[in-house]
Amino acid sequence: MATLKELAAYAGYSVATVSRILNNDPTMAASEETRKRVLEAAGALGYEKSRKRRGSHSMRLGVAEMLTPAEQLDDPYYLYLKNFVAQECLERRIDLIPLQQSDGGFVQLLPAQLDGVIAIGIFTVQQIEALHGFSENLVFLDSSPDESRSDSVVINYRLGIEQALDHLFSLGHRQIGFIGPSTKLDDWKRPAPELRRQLFIHFMSERNAYDSRYLIDVPTNAAETIAALGRHLRAGRPMPTAFLTANEENAIGTVRALQSAGLRVPGDVSIISFNDTPLSALVDPPLTSISTHVQEMGRIAVQLAAERMPRTGFRRELPVKVILPPTLVLRGSAAALPGTHESQAEIR
Repeated sequence: MATLKELAAYAGYSVATVSRILNNDPTMAASEETRKRVLEAAGALGYEKSRKRRGSHSMRLGVAEMLTPAEQLDDPYYLYLKNFVAQECLERRIDLIPLQQSDGGFVQLLPAQLDGVIAIGIFTVQQIEALHGFSENLVFLDSSPDESRSDSVVINYRLGIEQALDHLFSLGHRQIGFIGPSTKLDDWKRPAPELRRQLFIHFMSERNAYDSRYLIDVPTNAAETIAALGRHLRAGRPMPTAFLTANEENAIGTVRALQSAGLRVPGDVSIISFNDTPLSALVDPPLTSISTHVQEMGRIAVQLAAERMPRTGFRRELPVKVILPPTLVLRGSAAALPGTHESQAEIR
């Protein structure tokens, strides 16, 4: 019986692509030829046949998403989280049932008794209570608003910012800027200071290297980043030798704005991004990134939900919070400051 990974290797596509096609993901822009190839491969390996043997009592997880499909196209981080959750459910033979936002709550699109719910993103107190109405087995992915009752999977942003700044300092950079929003919604969807920006200011201040002139406040959106950085450049404001960005959309916008102004990345300005979804490797130059391990986040969220399902044979009573350590992934968008001795540019 073929696994999803074996099917992906046979078809010649990524596991995420194959999973989305098999799940009829409406946001998946795959050609008919691609869909045909994946379905033919599934038939050749007996993959669909193995799925049908699950029986009528398969486990079911609801999935609630903070962003709509259209909003996910502007910030694909959450789309990747959802797809990796779907991939893990497919591997475990768990049905994934969409929950759609409606009047401050949620509507279950397919009638079925749920064994748990995975909530991706951040939600209001009212929405959280509505989700508990579907199942008390609730796992929050990328937020942790309800730790006394619910499992959660989050990233250690503090460690990620330290890793990025340690690397830039090792490359000789001292004039470092931050591009991203000054505020963001907290775990209960209330306005709050943006954590990555706050940590950046904290650690740069500890190193006596913080300069507020290098902060560019802009939403996590590529087009708005291009416009904001363009205004900064045209106004003749001081430029750092490196930028740390809040996410990939900010990083992509930064690269485009700098290149439009005739500046080289990383020759003139180095960039380190946050999140490291598959988009990071497709930018020119590919983005040095702090990986939040989106695939592992999705896998762990499903694992936590399974541990509290009675039908799995193991029911954990107490909720847990998993804090994943990020990892620095080196690519082409960050380089040693010109004139820095090679020994000073070693990775620490």
